[in-house]
Amino acid sequence: MAESFDYLFFIEVLTGGLLSGVMYSLVAIGFVLIYKTSGVLNFAQGAMLLFAALTFVSLVERGVPFALALGITFGIMVLMGITVERTVLRPLVNKPPITLFMATLGLSYVIEGSAQLLWGTQVHALDLGIEDIPFEFYGVYVSKFDLFASGVAAVMVTALTLFFRYTRVGLSFRAVADDQFAALAVGLRLPRIWATVWAASGLVALVAGLLWGARSGVQFSLSLVVLKALPVLVLGGFDSIAGAIVGGLIIGASEKLAEVYVGEYFGGGIEGWFAYVLALAFLLVRPSGLFGQKLVERV
Repeated sequence: MAESFDYLFFIEVLTGGLLSGVMYSLVAIGFVLIYKTSGVLNFAQGAMLLFAALTFVSLVERGVPFALALGITFGIMVLMGITVERTVLRPLVNKPPITLFMATLGLSYVIEGSAQLLWGTQVHALDLGIEDIPFEFYGVYVSKFDLFASGVAAVMVTALTLFFRYTRVGLSFRAVADDQFAALAVGLRLPRIWATVWAASGLVALVAGLLWGARSGVQFSLSLVVLKALPVLVLGGFDSIAGAIVGGLIIGASEKLAEVYVGEYFGGGIEGWFAYVLALAFLLVRPSGLFGQKLVERV
């Protein structure tokens, strides 16, 4: 049986899954940035992703040059992130987590409604200049667009890592993530740090929105891509950027392999729900995720 196994096809499926996983990771990082500093599960991240993609493609369709449209959209997303922090998060500081979650859930509908009011409800095609055609590498076919998207995501992750590790703002972010009260005690201004993190989350939403919009079209169902990020967060941990990357790779690879090699036993179509089964099983073994902080109950 081993002799009949097509290793090239296996590598091709695995590579496609890993590249898709990088896209999932990019969405998950938006969640991690907010959760790590404020403990808020920002369910509005999907709506922000949709708003960014819809704003950009609508500007381009109205004749705005690509680079200028990108800059305008980036400014809008940064402004949106800062506005959300000041109008939603700041008044709810120290409220129960369920209150904060419901606030971001309601915020997601407000953002989607605003996008519909501004740009309409029609579906838009988004062209980033990269064709989604196969590229052969030593007998393995890989999508050129997936390679491009993975490269962009890798640059984004590297830039965020360097920013939060080596800049003054980044060091403040890490201090707040470790202990908010200690950060306050040494004079760090939490509102400014939160605003910066929400602005960074808006930038992540812009990049993820453009990549996902180019792949599947800019439509209102685009906001549901956040549901793919939830299993990634469960596996990697809600407070770890490295966990979001590793979790995305695991989810992307496992769901592709499961669809190809196991899907026939379930009638096909298991790619849509296999990630949630894997996340549920993982919760039973390691609830904090691979890189998440373990919660130890002290007696």
